[in-house]
Amino acid sequence: MKTRKTNWGRWGDSDERGTLNLLTPELVLAALRLPKTGKTYSLSIPIQRSGVPNLEYRGTPQRLTLTNHDDEAMARANGGAPGVGANEDQLILPSHTSTHLDALCHAYADDKIYNGYPADQMTPYSGAAKCSIDKVGGIVGRGVLVDVAASKGVDRLEPGYVITPADLQEALDQQEVALQPGDLVLIRTGWLEAFMAGRVDIMPQPGIGLEAAAFLAEKDPAIIGSDNSAIESIPFDQHVYLGGHIILLVEHGIHLLENMNLAELAADRCFDFLLSIGALKITGATASPVTPVAIG
Repeated sequence: MKTRKTNWGRWGDSDERGTLNLLTPELVLAALRLPKTGKTYSLSIPIQRSGVPNLEYRGTPQRLTLTNHDDEAMARANGGAPGVGANEDQLILPSHTSTHLDALCHAYADDKIYNGYPADQMTPYSGAAKCSIDKVGGIVGRGVLVDVAASKGVDRLEPGYVITPADLQEALDQQEVALQPGDLVLIRTGWLEAFMAGRVDIMPQPGIGLEAAAFLAEKDPAIIGSDNSAIESIPFDQHVYLGGHIILLVEHGIHLLENMNLAELAADRCFDFLLSIGALKITGATASPVTPVAIG
């Protein structure tokens, strides 16, 4: 599946970062001038066994406490005093857990990932040979909230609702905000808030359709995020499996931020802001849990 335009080769045949290349020092410096209140917003949700949208096939994240040491013996052996010790954890979790950033190697079509690299260069132990999450680096830029739910006067879009280009443009017009190349675009459906309050099931989910994905890709964003589990709607628009992922990740090299907590930004009507994202440098990984931080 190919749209009329792709970003393959745009930043060279060896590129593995896609539209993150748009985040030039000039754009980052401009984004630093955006904050007006200094209020910070954590845009992630907890990593835990239940109460968050864990997908069963990925496995449940586990945080285990390490208790296999004797505080008094450790203290004696290391010159310390009894009663002094340390607590530690072991984490076992899918890379696509809670709020996470998809790497460009995550999805493929016609046996190719972004920039035409073969999709079969993924091995059990080494992971992805190209376009893995460790290629991302630090991400800082202008964040833009597109509150589709609020533009329609509802708390949340209906499960399975397919967001159109007209829906996105209507929200932007109401907010009096225009998208610019290199923006970090965050789409609010209201679904995640409803799910975590126990008002809706994990499936189906509202999200962008194929036409909206193409519309956004034409705007040249550095990243697209949403408060759902796939950015696109589930069931998939027009029954095209991973159609939005193919347009955005594969064809245009746009990293995706999923399961974002956008409630507080929306409540404050904070529509453009400084946004910082740091992914874990997991060699060869297809994604990383993240805690994006916005400053309004």
